[in-house]
Amino acid sequence: MKIFKKILIANRGEIAVRVIKSAQKLGIQTVAVYSEIDEDALHVQMADEAYCLGKEELNDTYLNVDKIMATAKEAGCDALHPGYGFLSESPLLVEACKKSGITFIGPHLEAIRLMGNKIEARAFVKKLNIPMTAGITGTPKELLKKAHEIPFPLLVKAAAGGGGKGMRIVREGDDLKEILESTSREAKNYFGDGTIYIEKYVEEPRHIEIQVLGDNFGNVVHLFERECTIQRRYQKIVEESPSPTLTEEIRQKMGASAVSIARAAKYNSAGTIEFLVDKDLNYYFLEMNTRIQVEHPVTEMVTGVDLVEEQILVAAGNPLRLKQEALSQNGHAIECRIYAEDPLNNFLPSPGKISLYHEPVGAEIRVDTGITGPCIIQSIFDPMISKMVVWGEDRSVALEKSITALKNYQIHGISTNITYLLYLLQHPDLKENKISTGFCDQHTHEILQNIQTAKDKQGYDIAGLAFLLYDLSRNKIHRAANVWEALGYWRNQMNISLMVEGNEMEIRLLKTTGEKYVFETNHKTYDIFLHSIADNEVEFRTFHRFYKAVVSDGEKGSHFVTLEGITFEVKRTDELIASIEDPVAAGGADKGSLFAPMPGKVIKVNVKAGEMVKRGTVLLVVEAMKMENNIVALHDGVIENVNVKEGERVDTDLQLVNLVAEEKED
Repeated sequence: MKIFKKILIANRGEIAVRVIKSAQKLGIQTVAVYSEIDEDALHVQMADEAYCLGKEELNDTYLNVDKIMATAKEAGCDALHPGYGFLSESPLLVEACKKSGITFIGPHLEAIRLMGNKIEARAFVKKLNIPMTAGITGTPKELLKKAHEIPFPLLVKAAAGGGGKGMRIVREGDDLKEILESTSREAKNYFGDGTIYIEKYVEEPRHIEIQVLGDNFGNVVHLFERECTIQRRYQKIVEESPSPTLTEEIRQKMGASAVSIARAAKYNSAGTIEFLVDKDLNYYFLEMNTRIQVEHPVTEMVTGVDLVEEQILVAAGNPLRLKQEALSQNGHAIECRIYAEDPLNNFLPSPGKISLYHEPVGAEIRVDTGITGPCIIQSIFDPMISKMVVWGEDRSVALEKSITALKNYQIHGISTNITYLLYLLQHPDLKENKISTGFCDQHTHEILQNIQTAKDKQGYDIAGLAFLLYDLSRNKIHRAANVWEALGYWRNQMNISLMVEGNEMEIRLLKTTGEKYVFETNHKTYDIFLHSIADNEVEFRTFHRFYKAVVSDGEKGSHFVTLEGITFEVKRTDELIASIEDPVAAGGADKGSLFAPMPGKVIKVNVKAGEMVKRGTVLLVVEAMKMENNIVALHDGVIENVNVKEGERVDTDLQLVNLVAEEKED
């Protein structure tokens, strides 16, 4: 068997860790690259060698082909794995590898050029008589003129895009011009190619993809399908295999179509053929991703095949070890993508400091991540923290195991979508497979309401008491001989004030005997029996119900309590801190002072000082975590100051624009 000696992984985060694990299993040495803000990252720690590429700008680090190739040569690598995203489908990187005599672990250059561009790929696949929707391409100006050729609704896409970036539905002509321009700008920014195209949008579609593997000897197999229909803003958030939608007949037909596409392209690596499937199970070619996919673990869980290992062996020059007739699906796997985002704030990215990180564990639970504990989630990168994959004997078992695992997945300090995913998986329509790619659009409001209802039912009192019990008990253990000494200056007034999710709580500790605590709050007495306490964890019983709470300390006086998968923010009023650097806390903010919703980069400034604007006007566009955020005027008025420039990095405490309200005549 042919094998590489040393592989450079031209990526970061969980996919870099994933590649390192497969390489190490094969006995191959690994080389990590990183930017300065990633110097303590897990992939850096796991690799045999690690090289810094620069400070933090992507173009100077993870997107810098020259630096990456120079590092590969310096380290003596004979192969390079690009992971996904970044340079994974870059012809420039493939050419550089070929020129340097370093094997690119991925498909050949012609396949990337052919299938990596949606327009060329569609033309190629059309010749194979595989069904697809009609589409047209051009510049934003050209597409605006041609749009009438396809009836609304339309789907606007970046031609060289992927991962849901640069993709929008347009239902009426009034929105088309602005969407074409912003999509082209995003395409240029993310993929280096501003080309876009539009196609007919299939209503209520399923998004189902087929995993393929090919080698350099003409062998191609498929490893069945993944259902990727549950998406939010065209970004997959839950994937599963097998698809609960397909019949065995359609599964075989789609698999055969995928193999025919890969074989015609002489495809020689891991890749994915993506299809849309309508309500009548008609399927339409969508695109091909010429790389390993984010969601590949669900295929690995049901087939038992290490896709990255096979990808490495094929690139080394070995014939494909897999035979189609020997491949099968066993059980059911579900993947949930864990994102740093705030579902209660329109899912805005939520970079910042993780104060506690605790993964669920189990024989049939797999968590792919690039972190292992408290760390900083940077605004410059994609907001995905990890992927949680659970296997079960069938779909219902896998769903229940996933729900339990999400309840045992705690991330404190930043907002995440864990609770959203927990309630998403419990939605009856999802359990009954009544889904489409618009599922989240249709049900998110309901899901968020269900979370709030559960929060109310769980009780702010219980969250506050869980924190206080943990805090007093750890003080008792670590710092004082008894709870009264631990109370310190509370001893005199006996009333303890907390804020739980912004709700004031006055708690009185009436007495404590051994492991029993008696509290009074909101005219209700709680007899609480402490069962156990450990680092960041307390178990107790009250009113005949058992609770297990995970507790951590955040910043600026914040603490976090998770109960049954729901996280509450708790503050002790004696510790409450309002930073004078916070414009709101300092009283310096008003409706005319516009700040960035999160740390990011200004990519467009639409106004200048002295300009009159109307309410709703987009003043600036700030990019954070690969997402554009429009900063809009909150009222009519005059731009007094613009304090930033395009390309400038900004934080939440920097006033971007000052807008003076237009004075109304009496």
